[in-house]
Amino acid sequence: MSQSTESTTESNPFTKPGFILAAALVVALIAATLVIFLLPKGQDNTQAAPSPSPDATSAAPTTSAAAAAKSICGLPSSTETALGTAPKSKWELVGKMAVPTDPKTSGPGLTDSDGFRSCFAHSPTGALYSAMNIGALGSAGSPPLEVKLADKLLVPGKGRDTAMNEAASSTASSGSATTIQVKGFSLKSYTASEANVDLAFETDKGVLVHTILSMRWMDGDWKVKPADDGVTFSGVSQLSDLSGFILWSGV
Repeated sequence: MSQSTESTTESNPFTKPGFILAAALVVALIAATLVIFLLPKGQDNTQAAPSPSPDATSAAPTTSAAAAAKSICGLPSSTETALGTAPKSKWELVGKMAVPTDPKTSGPGLTDSDGFRSCFAHSPTGALYSAMNIGALGSAGSPPLEVKLADKLLVPGKGRDTAMNEAASSTASSGSATTIQVKGFSLKSYTASEANVDLAFETDKGVLVHTILSMRWMDGDWKVKPADDGVTFSGVSQLSDLSGFILWSGV
């Protein structure tokens, strides 16, 4: 993948505790690209991934235990460990973001009356669908959904506790007038218990960026592993093109 080159560790909103949930995705990606445009060319701008929470890593299930686990809503599991092509997806809007949906196969198998979406298949496609839907739920700008998201879809540990406290104290909408849409993905790694999903987005200004979600299969669903400070997304950086990503989009 080709990407621009200057350090934004101090300026990148993903390094700040306030930007802890998927709700920060739109704002953080836009802010990151604005910083990139103002910086000299020729240096690395990739942010190092946050260190995983000790609480979270110690609670990781064994591969055999994770493989035996079933989806909480009965979606089929798969023994596949890769995605070589984009899944054929039906898309719908959550807030302003298009997300994939297949309630009978990949998820979300459960959608509450408030729009909260959960229960994804124990498969590479299920992990991908979960990552996208979690991002969209947060970007919708609903504090109640943010609280529910932190409670239900983050791996327990210090990072989740931080995220829940931040979400509970939020009173204003965290949505943004600027929109982003997914344009591709790369499944960086996948086992029965862990997955790292790299998502490429395009802003409504035509800027390409990407970010990685580290996920764990537990309690019959995919959950995101936050760092101790609650940061959910890692490695935010601008892209010059979509080389290395499997093209996949609903808009």
